[in-house]
Amino acid sequence: MTQRIGWYVHHHGRGHLTRMLVIARHLGREIDCFSSLAPPDDLPPGVTWTVLPRDDDPAPKLPQDDPTVGGILHWAPLRHEGHRSRLAAMAAAVATGRIGAFVVDVSVEVTLFLRLLGVPVIAITQPGERVDEPHRLGSAAATRIVAPWPRELYAPAHLTALGDRVAFVGGISRFADRTPDPRRRTDAVVLLGGGGGTAVSADDVAAAERATGRPWILLGAGSGQWRADPFEAISTADVVVSWCGQNAVADLAAVEARAIVIPQDRPFDEQAATAAALGRSGLAVALERWPQADRWPELLDRARALQPDWDAWRVRDAAQRAAREIEAVIAP
Repeated sequence: MTQRIGWYVHHHGRGHLTRMLVIARHLGREIDCFSSLAPPDDLPPGVTWTVLPRDDDPAPKLPQDDPTVGGILHWAPLRHEGHRSRLAAMAAAVATGRIGAFVVDVSVEVTLFLRLLGVPVIAITQPGERVDEPHRLGSAAATRIVAPWPRELYAPAHLTALGDRVAFVGGISRFADRTPDPRRRTDAVVLLGGGGGTAVSADDVAAAERATGRPWILLGAGSGQWRADPFEAISTADVVVSWCGQNAVADLAAVEARAIVIPQDRPFDEQAATAAALGRSGLAVALERWPQADRWPELLDRARALQPDWDAWRVRDAAQRAAREIEAVIAP
């Protein structure tokens, strides 16, 4: 019997789902996905989807129902039907004996739970200061850890200390196999806002557009619309203004964009760490926050003057490298 791969897809934003869909194309096995997200319309053949109940509604009563268990976990609410049911669904799948390894993107609790069930776990990690006790436990429990960025540009000590259990595979982009046409550049500014939430308002964006006197295309932020395939917009833009989620940065690299990156508030300073790495390496103009409107003309000029060597983000074949790491765990 060919063993299947289990895959836990975190529901926040769209990045975890996008990453699974990209890597799945390079795996020669069937995949059983578990997530609180609704199943995507473009689920590939051989991939099943189990919708998990939420475990944050209703919220636990604090402090007597402390979901952190005194700081050793991030989220394990007491007496919560949704929490019980989501773990039970994954345990039932493991009990069939068909799942040879489980990819977790991302959850310390799911990583620990599956390891306790005797399943090898490939944990996909994220940037930032993940040195707290729950992350330490999750890293210790994982058989393999995949970091979807290049080690040469960002190698936090808490990961390098784990030695060869960590694979820095490079940025994973759905556009890695598509080639942008530099002759089609426009004078537009594209705001690639992502799906994970932002403090930047529609008024902030409108003020920036007025200050620059140039057209802005808004994708997923302010008054813009989410676009399932933004390749055309970001590959032809004069400058892309983007948040610093891992998928967004990988897509910038794939289209060789001249970019301004602005980290949004995320746990453990995930996006701030990514922005700092991009700024240090000269790949993008990196800011700490959304700037005052009158700064935008100068910032666009700085971005246009960049000559970024996006090959350094190692997007080419990153998904294949991630797939090989997964296969190595399921069939050592």
